[in-house]
Amino acid sequence: MSVPVYPELQYFFEQYRANPELKAIQAECLQQEPSAPDVSEQIRRHQKAIAVIEKQMWQTGLSDTLVGHYHGLYQELEGLISAGGEDRRYHFTVVIPVADRPQHLESCLASLLRLCRCFHYGGVVDGRFERISVLIADDSRDADNIQQNEAMARHYSDQGLNTEHFSQAEQLQVMAAFSDSQSARLRKVLGDYDKGAFFHKGASIMRNIAYLSLAERHRHDTKRLFYFIDSDQEFCVKLQTPQGDRDLYAVNYFYEFDRVFSETAVAMVTGKVVGDPPVSPAVMAGNFLDDVSGFLTAMASCSPEQDCQFHQLARRPNDDASYHDMADLFGFKTADSSSDYHCTLEGEHDNVACFRHFSALLNHFFDGEHPTRKTYYEYEDVLSSVSSARTVYTGNYIFKAECLAYFIPFAPLKLRMAGPTLGRIIKSELGQRFASANLPMLHKRTVEEIGQSEFRPGIQRADQGVDLSGEFERQYFGDVMLFSMERLTAQGYPNKPLSAQDVRQVVGAVEGELHEKYTLKHQQLIDKVSGLAKCFNDPQQWWHRYHGLDDAREAVRYFIDAMEKNFGEQAVIYQQIGTGEHKARRLDDIVQAICSYVDDRKVWNEVLKAMSG
Repeated sequence: MSVPVYPELQYFFEQYRANPELKAIQAECLQQEPSAPDVSEQIRRHQKAIAVIEKQMWQTGLSDTLVGHYHGLYQELEGLISAGGEDRRYHFTVVIPVADRPQHLESCLASLLRLCRCFHYGGVVDGRFERISVLIADDSRDADNIQQNEAMARHYSDQGLNTEHFSQAEQLQVMAAFSDSQSARLRKVLGDYDKGAFFHKGASIMRNIAYLSLAERHRHDTKRLFYFIDSDQEFCVKLQTPQGDRDLYAVNYFYEFDRVFSETAVAMVTGKVVGDPPVSPAVMAGNFLDDVSGFLTAMASCSPEQDCQFHQLARRPNDDASYHDMADLFGFKTADSSSDYHCTLEGEHDNVACFRHFSALLNHFFDGEHPTRKTYYEYEDVLSSVSSARTVYTGNYIFKAECLAYFIPFAPLKLRMAGPTLGRIIKSELGQRFASANLPMLHKRTVEEIGQSEFRPGIQRADQGVDLSGEFERQYFGDVMLFSMERLTAQGYPNKPLSAQDVRQVVGAVEGELHEKYTLKHQQLIDKVSGLAKCFNDPQQWWHRYHGLDDAREAVRYFIDAMEKNFGEQAVIYQQIGTGEHKARRLDDIVQAICSYVDDRKVWNEVLKAMSG
């Protein structure tokens, strides 16, 4: 006598009836004794079937109907686990540092709630997701934004997602627990601060303060994971299809992270991002200029009224770092060709409409979007994807309580590349226990309504245009720090003592090599901006004769002028990294920070121990 299988599992048995692995699992269900097997056996069969179904789904395509049943299958599994009465999986605290980005934060929290409702990780008790909590680490300046963030915490708590607003007053309470001696020594970790203006401290300092609060609450909780994300990310993935891009809730993040931490020896895991690149526009200008020139050249050969010719799947480089002008620094091959633009307009339209739409996207670039080189998700079994890491993606990393010892180093310098720098240190000490996994989040640099980021340090906008000099400076000296750290850890740092002279020698050598590389890229950028301007300004091009394109032409001119200002012959940003007091001071600060890191860690661990009891 056969017994009925669960409805969602039965759906997939029927959907993939030719799959031999699913047939075998179904046979197990149908051959069992009349009395139902115990819950643990039912759980095992669901888990086994899910592993097979996932591969089949990604091979055959994911319809909305199929994804809905996939969610139902996980909900069925979670119901079984709850019925079993012994759920020993991890609890998650999701930490979201945010500074004056209420719209980004709203999208991020909405996506997290949707993820929980799709997959039910940890079960649902009285409408609440008991194994998921959220900490909004608020570094905002605007009082209205802070109020919105507080309201969001209340709203999402009411929706069943335990959400706490970690206010600046509460942050100061954490800082007040230190002795005067500890406070003085922790300045290299937390910076100098003004109690009356305790905002815009920087993402790295905000993360470090959050670490202290987590240590106070959960330092000895061995079944809790701390999951740090950025406010401009969402818990879904981006797919490229012939019908256009799709954002899909097809990854069960918490379930997969629990598997990784439960079935391997890792202590920290980092994911990546899909969608917008995780790097600064300061290091994407060259390849984007290539792509814009390629688009205009292709558009020039088209008839304006012709049906849009830009709906083919975009030709794009194969590696993950194709958006980076200096990908070779990170072991990737630098792209040697431009990437096509894939038009995202729907319905019938002509090349004029495509030109107008693309021109409107151009200036999103200065906030970090890259319309021609987005990254898309590619399925791979998560456990199979786990591999040794060397970079922490600070917008998507997760760790056990023991790794609270690894604060974000050199935070007061406010350099970019803090995550990769930290990653080099962790790799040197944790080895294989520091890993990456195929669990990327969707990254959205801009808010759709305004086409810009709500707040981004280092980028200034005024009547005279956009200024990337602050962002560029932080990027350049962040690269100096990162690649100095790479060489120093190879020499045994931080466990092997190194003299200030040794550190200064390494930093000086690295900076000299990077300066040469940046200078070469600068000359290439000058030529590329000039070439783009020549192509666009050619009076024979049809877009100069076509009515109704005034806004589009103005947007292209703005883009070219901004590129000229930021990367042209007289660009201020290249003066900042030339010679002079500013550069000397930056390099001296880097050397001092590296030399004091061992003592910084010592006082940090003292504080953690005192706070956690």
